[in-house]
Amino acid sequence: MAIPIVPIRIGDVVRLKKPHPCGANEWEVTKLGMDIGLKCRGCGRAVRLMRYDFDRRFRGYVERAQPEPGASAQEPSSSPEGGAEGSTRLS
Repeated sequence: MAIPIVPIRIGDVVRLKKPHPCGANEWEVTKLGMDIGLKCRGCGRAVRLMRYDFDRRFRGYVERAQPEPGASAQEPSSSPEGGAEGSTRLS
């Protein structure tokens, strides 16, 4: 059975399968990428989990981070003023 990828953002507070040894079970997401950076909300300890391990241990959201003000649903390359494709340079 495949483990679904959990959609998360920096600043989300999540609950994992087992609590931290300090007793807290809330983690703030501090880094996204190949591994996920987490900070314990109880003692402040910072850990990193591989994406697969994070997705397996994830049990739910405590609170969600607000999306960035400039973020939109469009791909960056789909905007008309986008990248260098098709641009002409006047010299």
